[in-house]
Amino acid sequence: MLYPQSNSVRTILDLSGIWSFRLSQDKAWQNIAVPASYNDQSPDPEFRNHAGLAWYRTRFTIPALLKGQRIFLRFDAVTHSARIFINGQEAAAHRGGFLPFEVDLNGLAEPGSEVLLEVEVDNRINHSTLPIGTEGGTAFFGSDNPGITAVEAGKRRQQEKGINLPAFDFFNYAGINRPVRLCSTPLSYIEDVTILPALSGDIRYCVETVGSGDITIDVFDADGQKVASASGAEGHFQISQPHLWEPWPGTPYLYTARIHFGGDVYDQSFGIREVRIEGTQFLINGKPFHFHGPCKHEDSPFHGRGLDQCLNMTDINLYHWLGANCFRTSHYPYAEEMYSLCDREGIVIVNETPAVGMWADEHYGWDLAPYHAEVLKALIRRDKNHPSVVVWSLGNEPSTDAMPDKAYDYWWPLYQLAHETDPQNRPVTLVGCQNIYEKDRIIPAMDIVFINRYYGWYNLSGDLETARYAFRMELDWWADKGKPIVLSEYGADTIAGLHSAAPDMFSEEFQVAYYETINACLDERPFIVGEMPWNYADFSTCQGPMRVGGNRKGLFTRDRRPKMAAHYFRKRWHLMEGKSIPEH
Repeated sequence: MLYPQSNSVRTILDLSGIWSFRLSQDKAWQNIAVPASYNDQSPDPEFRNHAGLAWYRTRFTIPALLKGQRIFLRFDAVTHSARIFINGQEAAAHRGGFLPFEVDLNGLAEPGSEVLLEVEVDNRINHSTLPIGTEGGTAFFGSDNPGITAVEAGKRRQQEKGINLPAFDFFNYAGINRPVRLCSTPLSYIEDVTILPALSGDIRYCVETVGSGDITIDVFDADGQKVASASGAEGHFQISQPHLWEPWPGTPYLYTARIHFGGDVYDQSFGIREVRIEGTQFLINGKPFHFHGPCKHEDSPFHGRGLDQCLNMTDINLYHWLGANCFRTSHYPYAEEMYSLCDREGIVIVNETPAVGMWADEHYGWDLAPYHAEVLKALIRRDKNHPSVVVWSLGNEPSTDAMPDKAYDYWWPLYQLAHETDPQNRPVTLVGCQNIYEKDRIIPAMDIVFINRYYGWYNLSGDLETARYAFRMELDWWADKGKPIVLSEYGADTIAGLHSAAPDMFSEEFQVAYYETINACLDERPFIVGEMPWNYADFSTCQGPMRVGGNRKGLFTRDRRPKMAAHYFRKRWHLMEGKSIPEH
């Protein structure tokens, strides 16, 4: 699905602004901002804790000048599922809260007419959704003692009320989180574009269309100079002396392919870069690449998980300040605007599906695989042309050791599907949790191994000397597996401003000492090709006895103020790139 574009023949009307909203049909409508999560837009606790249906509505007019065009609504993300009504008539439904969908308006509304748009949103999560929710159970970090009669009675009460809580450690922000746009194209239009780069400059392409017309392509460099051309629905064009897309601190050079089809036109940017694995090395353009950058969340005050372009730009500039070159889209696909920004800024992305919370062994009896496959294919189809995307992640921290054969049978077909679906055939991973790694079959089978480990925090808590010993034991086990390894999560909750002479847990001093301890183990092993601290910034979670105002593992506070650990990594990562720390 192509990202919306406005040009001489395509139009976009952004419907962002103040809409009407209510949490139940017996309540009065009130105002709410779109795009943004609804949860923090009111002090009413029902907004924060709501589980179930909610309703949005707005009115807009389709410009009369769009007569004779294909007219549709484009929803970038509605969490977690939605039904769309046009003038009271149901027009579409969509399942999944992090990928876009379109609603064709032709035949439902005429150019020049006013339209009543209503959106029914359902934020409930359970065993059939991605991410996973509990079904009347306790949250990720809640009490779960089946021997306590009162607790069991409470769970039953939750079920009666329709409450289902996250089986994951981030807040279940909901609503119309990304933009809604009224779009138009000619009736014969370009439906999809695929670009397959090669370091030689011999670039293959494929253009999918609806209707009739001739296809021509003109290719422009970053200065707007025409450097190649082609014709036909698929084929190739040659760029002589190509400039490569290089991650930070290199130059992320971008070309633009301008596709003409009949009366339609679309500009597709692309970068020329190659990703491959050779032994225990991860190579970008034939050169060893080391992943170093914190994982992050789409999370901020007020907006929740809603798109905030200013925040995205601020975050990427802070990544540059850190000397970071990557992040993982933990634990769901991010807004397309962030991928395009990373294309331009040279930040590498590990692109993850919303398969998080699958920690129960019995999950492999759930009928999730077909839906999971649909989400994976939609993610790859959306993001296949981004040079910043270098790895597909099938999911985060599933149970893989208690029932290793069943886990393998579930995840291996998805691994194969990712390779079959991706035209660029990028490496594929599945992020492993702290488990009995000797029993795990599926994590070691990935192209590149991503493991989350919290030695010294969730286990061996506060004992960094023993944590070092245990982590080295595990790394000894991985040493002969012949795979590149990324430590994809590790960290310690830290209260900004809490200091101690000795590095005690939750202090800023402990966070630095923790990272020094674990990083020393990483530096001893040449097969370690990445370190991705958890997390870039503090983020919101549901209430729980292990969370004080959210997850505090950020290198930055939630409002992006650096902790001591941010300065530690800034020095480490700049030196890693052979660069001195800028004075400012």
